This record gives sequence, C-alpha cells and structure tokens, in this order.
Amino acid sequence: MAVVEIRVYPDPILQVKAAVVENIDERIARLASDMAETMYTAPGVGLAAPQVGVSERLIVLDVKNSQGGKDLITLVNPQIVEFGDRIVEEEGCLSVPGIREQVTRAGRVVVRGYDLKEREQRIEAEGLLAVAFQHEIDHLDGILFIDRVSRLKRGIIQRKVRKLIREGQASEKNGSRLF
Repeated sequence: MAVVEIRVYPDPILQVKAAVVENIDERIARLASDMAETMYTAPGVGLAAPQVGVSERLIVLDVKNSQGGKDLITLVNPQIVEFGDRIVEEEGCLSVPGIREQVTRAGRVVVRGYDLKEREQRIEAEGLLAVAFQHEIDHLDGILFIDRVSRLKRGIIQRKVRKLIREGQASEKNGSRLF
C-alpha cells in the first residue's frame, strides 16, 4: 500500500467521465489498496479513482473513519439503481480542500457494483453512507459537489479555491467528513 497524490480542483481529470473497469485484476486491487491508504491518511471518508489521477470507475468508502472506526467498502463500476427522499447535508471534498457547502442528495440509495473478487454487490445505504456513495459516484461521472450548488455560490467557491491554492492552504485535515 502507498499513499498517492490527491488531485485538486481544477485538475481536468476531475471533470471527465471515468472509463468502465473491464478486468478486476491485480492492478485494480493495488489501486484500491493505495486509494484506501490515501483516504485514511488524508483523512477522508471516501475516494474515487479520478481523485488519484486514474480515470476508471473505482471507489473506496469508509464512513466510520470519521468516528475512528473502520468499515472499508470497495466497489468497481458502481451505479445507483434506486434513490430515496431528498436531504440536505454539508459536504467537503479532498479534491476541493478548504470548502464546505450544503448539497441536496438522496437520503437513501441502493448501489450495485462489484467487489475485488468480481462478486456483484448490492448495498442499501442511508444517511452519510448514501451521501458518500452519491458523492464518489459523481466523481466517476466528472461531477464535483460544487457543481451541485447554485451558479452564484459556485463562482464564489471557485474564487476561494484559487486563492487557497495561491496561498498554499489547499489542505483540510481537521477530521471533518471529506469525500
């Protein structure tokens, strides 16, 4: 396992739809392992392959990480097959450091994908886990959480991010929930 660099907005790879993983092989297993190590080190509760510079449909999540526990979920080619009622939650992102914003998401989702042993997984998620799945799957589609706020707020956020990057403060490691 290795900690790898997390790509930061406005890196173009964050705005591209990721390719479907055709073969779940040792390379994908190693990438998933590196992503998990990076997520735990950051610290965050989720990470998508494009955030580490690999435009493929792979995510790792561990919502218990924000509470000091561990319950790692790794999914290849995940997709949301059901959405529940809407909720508004504050989100942050390892690729958009220093920014937090209220985002409307489904409070419950059903996600389908594959584990590293090529077994199909179907996961019903609520609350933070549902939000984390949506956030990470958005990354696979080239969508950032700041794309889900109003145009006015997005412009303000973009200026703030550029300022943080210029000042070398593009890092948020305060233990809050970052995806």
